[in-house]
Amino acid sequence: MPAMNIPNFVDKKKRGEKITMLTAYDYTMASLLDKAGVDGLLVGDSLGMVVQGKENTLPVTLEEMIYHAEMVARGAPSSLVVVDLPFPAQYVGLEKTIENAAKVLKKTSAQAVKIEVGADDARVVKALSAAGIPVMAHCGLRPQAVHQMGGYKVHRDQKQLQADVQAMEKAGAFAVVLECVPATAASEISTQIAIPTIGIGAGAGCDGQILVIYDLLGIPDGNVPKHVKAYAALGEQIVAAVKDYCTDVRNGDFPTDDQTFA
Repeated sequence: MPAMNIPNFVDKKKRGEKITMLTAYDYTMASLLDKAGVDGLLVGDSLGMVVQGKENTLPVTLEEMIYHAEMVARGAPSSLVVVDLPFPAQYVGLEKTIENAAKVLKKTSAQAVKIEVGADDARVVKALSAAGIPVMAHCGLRPQAVHQMGGYKVHRDQKQLQADVQAMEKAGAFAVVLECVPATAASEISTQIAIPTIGIGAGAGCDGQILVIYDLLGIPDGNVPKHVKAYAALGEQIVAAVKDYCTDVRNGDFPTDDQTFA
């Protein structure tokens, strides 16, 4: 499969082709997803919750994002690799934000960054774009604003959502993630802008979809969100396999001659 780049990613919307994205956090998983033909991989700050076991994404650092993104980019030569700028990315000043984003691209070989923003933050996206740093915006439910929003809730203010998304397109974002917004609003907005919308809990009317890879594979860390469809039950299979291994070791049934050097 030819390597995905940003112009090709954007052109998929023009051709009416749905875009596929998943999160990835390490080399091995990234290489498998790349082989499966996923268009884009997001190294999300969701790693704070699903990899590190933290309550939310706020503690994740820039250095941690770079550490994981470098592995993902090395494992995914064909997919577009996008990296989250962690909290408080848009509030450290334009010069520092540009410096941090450039550091991500230079150290990881990823092609773009993602930032959680609203219309009031358009100048940040504009500055990054002007600096030659491709930006995927993230509107709707913004996990980095979990305390400000009072939890992980569906974002129902369509007027504000439209203003946010339109501001991101005008500022130079090449795509926008719409998280946990009503399907009708997401579908309408998707027809109003030229850049692709990537939905997560935003209905089928978006130009593409993204899921957390552990959710897709059925490896939950608690309550499964409404917008998730598990395509496997690997969590149960992993537990069962490890139990079998432990039983074999305790009973002296592993290793056998087949797994032993003479």
